[in-house]
Amino acid sequence: MDPLSQGLLGASLSQSVSNRPRFVVAGVLGLLSGLAPDIDVLIRSSHDPLLFLEFHRQFTHSLLFIPIGSLICAMLFHPLIAKKRGFSFKQSWLYCTLGYATHGLLDACTSYGTQLLWPLTNERFAWNSISVIDPLFTLPLLIVLAIALWKRSPAIARVAFLWALIYPTLGMLQRDRAERTGWQVANERNHSPVRLEAKPSFGNILVWKIIYEADGRFYIDAVRAGQKLTVYPGTNVEKLNEEKAFPWLHENSQQAKDIGRFSWFSDDFVALSEQSNQRIIDVRYSIVPNELNALWSISLSENAADNEHVTYLTHRSSSEKDRQRFYNMLFGRSQ
Repeated sequence: MDPLSQGLLGASLSQSVSNRPRFVVAGVLGLLSGLAPDIDVLIRSSHDPLLFLEFHRQFTHSLLFIPIGSLICAMLFHPLIAKKRGFSFKQSWLYCTLGYATHGLLDACTSYGTQLLWPLTNERFAWNSISVIDPLFTLPLLIVLAIALWKRSPAIARVAFLWALIYPTLGMLQRDRAERTGWQVANERNHSPVRLEAKPSFGNILVWKIIYEADGRFYIDAVRAGQKLTVYPGTNVEKLNEEKAFPWLHENSQQAKDIGRFSWFSDDFVALSEQSNQRIIDVRYSIVPNELNALWSISLSENAADNEHVTYLTHRSSSEKDRQRFYNMLFGRSQ
């Protein structure tokens, strides 16, 4: 989730259990601790472009790391912020713990994947109930917390935290509606999906990307889950067959290992790019939800040495036509 949402959620929970004299400082501790787990974005390597994919949303986001992460936050923020205002270390640690604890759970509500139970498992939990950026989630949270700060009111802060629970719950209901529609579409095509998922499109819980795997291919559609359910048929692509796509690739080469790492990150939703037979895409994400224009990919080289890594690429630009197609879906217009 975006940093603003993470910080606001952390502040809302810490302020919800505070009192008027401690309200502001409790909110600051919760906000900063709510942001802290994303320090893992700094774990990068100039030699290994996929390292950050393995460590982002890993140990710092684990539920088991909350006592350690929040303790580190308290050790940093207590002497800087809270001690001079009469807080005991235990009180600072409590507010830091509440703020820190919200981060991984909110991230798990998105579709990116969060290792909530690391080191017990490296499974990436993705509940697919909210987009990584959603103004309808963040703006009410911001407005209500601003009012709570003005009034120094823990009760109003609880309203903000309640909204942070209600909105992802609405997202889950919307996700289930979209998934049921996706299964109906697959049945109408006489497909028997191995798996089917609905993921929120950018910035909303109204339009959903539907991906299902059947007969070695990924089928991609969009569903607008308004009062009426509208299907926007999309495209399909063959699931990556590594041996077929790269017969020249050595099994023990670094590029082969990197394909495995990228596939793990992408939950095995990987395919060969239609633009390049040397590029592997993550089919889960695109600006227009029923299209295949991936937001990131890896590129291989047949001439690479056995110890050479793949190249990681991002593709986040969008054309005016792409944005217009997305807006048409969002507002229920014909394509």
